[in-house]
Amino acid sequence: MARRPSRHGQDNQDSELVDKLVSINRVAKVVKGGRRFGFAALVVVGDTKGRVGYGAGKAREVPEAIRKATEQAKRGMIRVPIRDGRTLHHDVEGRFGAGRVILRAAPAGTGIIAGGPMRAVFETVGIHDIVTKSMGSSNPSNMVKATFNALKNLNSPRMVALRRSKKVSELFGSAPKAGAEAEAEAEAEDAAKTEEPTDG
Repeated sequence: MARRPSRHGQDNQDSELVDKLVSINRVAKVVKGGRRFGFAALVVVGDTKGRVGYGAGKAREVPEAIRKATEQAKRGMIRVPIRDGRTLHHDVEGRFGAGRVILRAAPAGTGIIAGGPMRAVFETVGIHDIVTKSMGSSNPSNMVKATFNALKNLNSPRMVALRRSKKVSELFGSAPKAGAEAEAEAEAEDAAKTEEPTDG
């Protein structure tokens, strides 16, 4: 009989997560006795080391809506490849509905140049230097979903090398130093993945 993994590891993992409330929307339903209010919350959760997720929750009370959104965000986390632990490997564009965002890698010291909903995503995922532009809808939900669409399209040198059946150093050709740096970074990324506890 298979033994169930202990919850202790998962509790430690949850305690490392950072959550940010992106928006709260109040909605009113008109009923016979008057109006009945409800709340919709949008939350972003991340470990500041490359994992991030978002969730939406609805309830009659604000705390319950936030709790539901946080639970959903934890269930749908994705891993984002980060260069030097601070920025993106390359520029990328993301779309969702009427939302369109452009994310650009930035040199050290730039900081997070982004609007509210997008800033919450980068702070929780652990990106410190990035320049962004929102070209479409300013709806927080669309902006967050478009940002996640862009992050899912990111590739690290390691991922490209595996897809082409080559070594990381071969991708950089005339820049052996850059290739060696990328290879060392890819190994560090692999080590981080192996240390990451699996969800029970």
